[in-house]
Amino acid sequence: MFDKLTEVEKRFEQIQQALMEPGVTDNQSRYRNMMKELSDLEKIVTVFRDFKKARAELDGNKQILDTENDADLREMAKEDIVVLEKRKIEFEEQLKVLLLPKDPNDDKNIILEIRAGAGGDEASLFAQELYRAYTHYAGQRGWRVETLSISDGNVGGYKEVIATVTGEKVYSVLKYESGVHRVQRVPKTEAQGRVHTSTITVAVIPEAEENEVKIDAKDLRIDVMRSGGAGGQSVNKTESAVRVTHIPSGLVVVCQDGKSQHSNKDKAMQVLYSRLKQAEEEKVRQAASDARMAQIGTGDRSERIRTYNFPQSRITDHRIGLTIHSITEVMNGALNPLIEPLITHYQAEALKQQTQT
Repeated sequence: MFDKLTEVEKRFEQIQQALMEPGVTDNQSRYRNMMKELSDLEKIVTVFRDFKKARAELDGNKQILDTENDADLREMAKEDIVVLEKRKIEFEEQLKVLLLPKDPNDDKNIILEIRAGAGGDEASLFAQELYRAYTHYAGQRGWRVETLSISDGNVGGYKEVIATVTGEKVYSVLKYESGVHRVQRVPKTEAQGRVHTSTITVAVIPEAEENEVKIDAKDLRIDVMRSGGAGGQSVNKTESAVRVTHIPSGLVVVCQDGKSQHSNKDKAMQVLYSRLKQAEEEKVRQAASDARMAQIGTGDRSERIRTYNFPQSRITDHRIGLTIHSITEVMNGALNPLIEPLITHYQAEALKQQTQT
């Protein structure tokens, strides 16, 4: 590990030196790539240097114990050794995580898709509430959310909502939100006060670039129509909504929230590229005997990654056995108590696999 860290530090210093050379900004593409690489390496190098400093101080204090006769100095050295040993171990653990193979999609923006599953109107209402929670969370992190398409529920809420989320490392943070989310609560229309169970599905898809997916124009059918649902009269007077069908795969994308047909077509194509790339990556994973269930499952009540129990203000993540009692805060965007333990868990699993191979 330390040989690799030394190489990383050397590369970091090489990039720093190169960025100081005259004319480095003449090639903007190369300059951006260098700045991104520098940013990616900076955290590893910072922790590695902290580790080396702690190790040097630890060796110095051990030397005092071996050579010094003064009782006070020896006692101080013993106390420092306890602190430095702990700090050194913490830095080692951080470095192991930082050196894990990186998911190539981690730095990407995402397409967020939320759909009502089992439970009818109640599922639609919860789909809207969870979308609002994600939107608030994104705002706290300085991310930008742009709604691409909304299909309204019968009594409010959303049957389906699709949006882009852009910002720093969005996919790396939200990728574990994919799956079935189950809600248990008393609907407003329930006269007997009985708790109902509903589900929604969430898909978090890394945004794909056009050059990552090849689409033949003859494989597309593009239809235009009047936008439906919310959006104002100016949207509904013209045929601005666009439906793009990818004939070979059967994938259909509808986008209607933009003000122009051109804008909606661009956004629909953006979603299509991302869905097709995700489908291709899924095929590769399955071919490599690393198959997993599709992100969103079937929406059946028995399939779930998380349960939101409103009467008990309890949220349980079934993948890691985590339970928290702050449902109001979470639904207002305080998602870190759910997201951070998941990231830690899957990092630990990756470390375990790495040591076994």
